[in-house]
Order: sequence, then C-alpha cells, then structure tokens
Amino acid sequence: MTRMAEVGGNTTKNAKRVAADPFRHSRGFPDAGVVIVEYGDFECPYCARAAGILHELVNTSDGQVRQVFRHFPVFDLHPYALTAALAAEVAGAHGFFWEMHDLMFANQDKLADKYLMGFARAVGLDSDLVVGDPAQPYGDAVEDDYASAAQLRVEGTPTIFIDGVRYRGRLELGPLRAAVARAGGGAGQPANGQPGDGQPGDGPSSDDGADRRRRRAPWSRR
Repeated sequence: MTRMAEVGGNTTKNAKRVAADPFRHSRGFPDAGVVIVEYGDFECPYCARAAGILHELVNTSDGQVRQVFRHFPVFDLHPYALTAALAAEVAGAHGFFWEMHDLMFANQDKLADKYLMGFARAVGLDSDLVVGDPAQPYGDAVEDDYASAAQLRVEGTPTIFIDGVRYRGRLELGPLRAAVARAGGGAGQPANGQPGDGQPGDGPSSDDGADRRRRRAPWSRR
C-alpha cells in the first residue's frame, strides 16, 4: 500500500531571499483531487480542535484529500504563536513538520521555549535549533504565509480553503466531507488548489486584522 506523503520543505535562509513554497507542508497524496489549505496558529484552541479533524479527513479520504498548512500567528493575542511557528518551520526543514505540528497542538498549553526544545528532542532534532537565534532565519517562511493570508483577507484562525474556495461551514467531519464531495465534483476549483476567494474571513480567533495588516509583522527584517 502506498504511504501518504507528509512533506516538510526546507526553508533555510540563503544568501539571496527565496520565497517559501506555499505547499511545503502537505499531508496526503500529492496528486489528491481536492486540496485543503488551512491558515493556522499553534496557540489557537480552535486550530487544535481542527487539527485532529483534518487529519482524520485526510486519512479516511481514500487518497482524495491533501491538507496544506500555512502559518497565520495571531501574535496580538497569542504570545507563543510566532515562536511555535518558527519551531515548526525548523522541524519542517528537517522533515519533521507534521510530527512537530501534532505535538504542539496536543500540548497547546506548553509552548514556551523549554517545551519546544523538548518537542524537538522527541521528534529527533537538536533542541537548540528550534529556539532563539538559530530559528530566526525561518521567519521569512512564516512571513510569506502571513503575507499570503493578508492578500486573501484572512482575519482569524483557523481559516480553511477547499480547492481555493473559503470554507464557512462547521469544523466537523460531516460538513467537511460534504464540502470535499462538492469540490471533487468540479465546482469552483482554481488551478493547483490555490486559495482564490478574497472575501473577509469569519474565524473564531479573529482580531483587528485590517489594522494588523497595515503594520509590519514582528519578525520582519525588511
């Protein structure tokens, strides 16, 4: 039986700035017919609940669904969201994004640096890599995700797109499977599963998104 791919792309900083692959963190078959893109925050309780549901959706889809995770740290509300996103990017650069993703959501009340270092050890990484200065270059990848979310007028987490169409239903398996079935029927599918809906989001963790987009994100060095 073919094993589903769990991809965590390398996002190390080179001498020349290279945009991160927006599909670098994907779970499921690469050629799945339906692509679900989630903008998430590791400190968001709604995202923690969604994580298990989306994982089950992929696992029970008979290869028809691919999940892509992109960062949208709501740093005004969640003090550990950014450092957790950086730790996930470091893990992804070493092929352990989904292991780190699952650990952080399962232990969401423990996202301080000492816990991130423990999670790194648990997945087989050098714990010193995921916090402090070694993790800072990975901020470019987080910023790329955040910028793409701003373009799509994402305002809260989790915000989900199914084949490019913003999903506004309940985060439950039944409604998600129904939405996937509709998408699989060919309705409203932009190329490559890229989100294309520019309407405002209604995620449960929304804050003053418009104001936040007007100021520079805290990890930006440009």
